[in-house]
Amino acid sequence: VQLQASGGGLVQAGGSLRLSCAPSGRTSSIYVMGWFRQAPGKEREFVGYRSKYADSTVYAGSVKGRFTITENAKNTVYLQMNSLKPEDTAVYYCAAGISYASSRETSYEYWGQGTLVTVSS
Repeated sequence: VQLQASGGGLVQAGGSLRLSCAPSGRTSSIYVMGWFRQAPGKEREFVGYRSKYADSTVYAGSVKGRFTITENAKNTVYLQMNSLKPEDTAVYYCAAGISYASSRETSYEYWGQGTLVTVSS
């Protein structure tokens, strides 16, 4: 499975941005698609995931109510980010897991290259 993330950029605080993650290869093996982010000088953290077969979506508390994960018929996953804050500035990664849904990085076998989101104040 390969993951291609895109959609990052510069946005003002309060604005919106949508990230995309397009999987390719053995996409039928994917059980869960997750989003993580890594801010400068910080460890990578969980943002949210969508479990395809369980049809469930889970978010980190810091983004709940502002970020939304959706999926289209071609398995592309989107991270819609609204009401962005400067503390949302980070490199965002999409990831795919084949076994179970989790907020832990170790449960994801495949990772995209990351896309930078910068929120100015």
